Amino acid sequence: MRQNVNPNSEPVNYALLLPVFLLIVVGFIAQYGAFYADPSVESITPLMIKQLLWTILGIVAMFITMFIPIKYLWKFTPTLYGLSLLLMSLLIKFHDPVMAAATGTKRWIRLGPLSFQPSEFMKLGYILMLAYVVTRRRQKASNPSTLKEDFRLLGELSLVSLPVFALMFYQKDFGTSLVFISIFLGVVLVSGCSWKILTVGFGILSVIGVSGILLVLTERGQAILSYLHFQPYQFNRIHAWLNPFEYADSISFQQARGLTAIGSGEMLGKGLTDLQIYVPVRESDMIFTVIGEAYGFIGTCTLILLFFYLIYQMLICTLNAKREFYAYITTGVIMYFLFHILENIGSNIGLLPLTGIPLPFISQGGTAYLANFIGVGLILSMYYQKEKN
Repeated sequence: MRQNVNPNSEPVNYALLLPVFLLIVVGFIAQYGAFYADPSVESITPLMIKQLLWTILGIVAMFITMFIPIKYLWKFTPTLYGLSLLLMSLLIKFHDPVMAAATGTKRWIRLGPLSFQPSEFMKLGYILMLAYVVTRRRQKASNPSTLKEDFRLLGELSLVSLPVFALMFYQKDFGTSLVFISIFLGVVLVSGCSWKILTVGFGILSVIGVSGILLVLTERGQAILSYLHFQPYQFNRIHAWLNPFEYADSISFQQARGLTAIGSGEMLGKGLTDLQIYVPVRESDMIFTVIGEAYGFIGTCTLILLFFYLIYQMLICTLNAKREFYAYITTGVIMYFLFHILENIGSNIGLLPLTGIPLPFISQGGTAYLANFIGVGLILSMYYQKEKN
């Protein structure tokens, strides 16, 4: 029998949609500023139309995702995960050689005129599969609070993660690999695993991270990392991060110009049509520098607060989730967005190395932009299904 729905409640979470649509508007403004300041752009109109088309496609995908009942989402999660892996494996045969030569990574598929990044869809399939594994494991366990069950859970999560990281290793895309790691850690953190296991795990990851940075700083260390298939451009990113202005004419040109652009915006900025600092790839990885130079400290703080509000609304949805499966999905989506936001803004202001991670809803449209909408759609689905049942 259909339950009575609270007459004061709405099936659509408008509190979550509000920051999404505000960020879309900010994205259009930032894109216009980036194209306007780019001397290589002859006409802005077709580029903005392309961004609009990606936005329309994303909004449609978001609402389609919202209407998917949980029983179908649960049933087809293994299939979606498998299809995502299959799509990723196409990179072995069909990766774009031009983009691979330019970026050092094999993350773009080229099929005729069509080019896209399978890893963006893999992130969503991976989130669903982790949520599926944790929910099923906890439902089967007679006593889920034991260390034995925790290790079983971690074993299953590792099994579904192994092919993902194997394909990421082939792509040589360290930045995107970090997104998958953050999703994994977020889901494990809320899965109820023992704090003893979590403490040891986070300690090991911290040691590995610090050791990796220290190895980059010595020739012997770089030799060791090269043996592990790390690439010279990855070493350069660490050097560029630590000394952006020392290598401003070579490996850290992008970072140095980005920092200069943000600093030149001062408190209130120069205005959108008066951007004077050339920054490569401003419409994508360095889009935050447009806000910094055009609208200054006030503008960048406003954007960061808008992102905080988006994450806050996602957290509210997670805390109110009535089904475990949805709670783990929303956790994965939050970690996905949180890493993208922190890494992109952090790299633009010099706090983190540049890894080519786009800023959600702000960077130029594409598969990553579309994945942002689908991720929000998964959270909207939880809210919609809760209110309609």
